[in-house]
Amino acid sequence: MIIATVEDWVEAPLARYVEEARARLALLLHPSGQVVAQAGFTRAMDVMSACALAAAVHATSKELGRQVEGSGFRVLHHSGSEKQLHLAAVDLGRVAYICLTVFDEESSLGLVRMYFSDLCRELAAAAPE
Repeated sequence: MIIATVEDWVEAPLARYVEEARARLALLLHPSGQVVAQAGFTRAMDVMSACALAAAVHATSKELGRQVEGSGFRVLHHSGSEKQLHLAAVDLGRVAYICLTVFDEESSLGLVRMYFSDLCRELAAAAPE
């Protein structure tokens, strides 16, 4: 799978996550919609569109959760007929990112959640000071 990153320290943790979780696509992005790393996309236009949509969905769900429960929703899951989507916040202390993962029947929500926790730990350890 092709992995492209803007920040070198993200590549190894993202590659491990995609392989272990058996994800088809993955994006790590800034909440503004700026891509930090991507895996599985073949066209730049798809990456840009997915980043913009993921950032908008994350911001909307965060505000909706704040209004409904008093704190923003941090994780969203959508199960489609063939593919599933997992959208979650990656909090690295002073910097927050969003991770979008698309997976199919070769994986499961349980696997994605388990390896997403590992991804968060690995990114926190690898992040520059």
